[in-house]
Amino acid sequence: MFAVPENTVLSDVRVAPQQPTKILREVLADRSSWAHLLRYDPVERWTALVQSTSSYEVWLMSWLPGQGAELHDHGGAEGAFTVVQGVLTEIVGQPGRNGQALHVLHAGQSRVFGPNYVHQMRNEGIDPAVSIHVFGPTRQRMTPYRFDPVDGPVQE
Repeated sequence: MFAVPENTVLSDVRVAPQQPTKILREVLADRSSWAHLLRYDPVERWTALVQSTSSYEVWLMSWLPGQGAELHDHGGAEGAFTVVQGVLTEIVGQPGRNGQALHVLHAGQSRVFGPNYVHQMRNEGIDPAVSIHVFGPTRQRMTPYRFDPVDGPVQE
């Protein structure tokens, strides 16, 4: 048996057809639906909307070495992401709790997140990275955070 931190558990509202990992598997299997959208931006992480429905959005993201997303949440959205190419480093924190978890994600690995998930991601490798993200119901405005040594992630 294993423990799943509550900030990684999807809400009870989700039903099987809307599960983000199921959506990810379908999108990943249909590479022709997103591969032509892939671009790299030398200044910042690049994103493109792949699919949008009333219950979820799928985003393609590229990360050149050194690019990242600062500590943030997804404004109440929940979902999942998969690294398609390269390696991404994720730091996860839980508001009100000191400490953080580090995850190094290689191509083919996925993470699921709930509505209160706070993390930052970065390409710390030497090769470009690509990831696909599912947000439900939509990709919400990201709320920025900072790490406090005592309280963990604190909203800015």
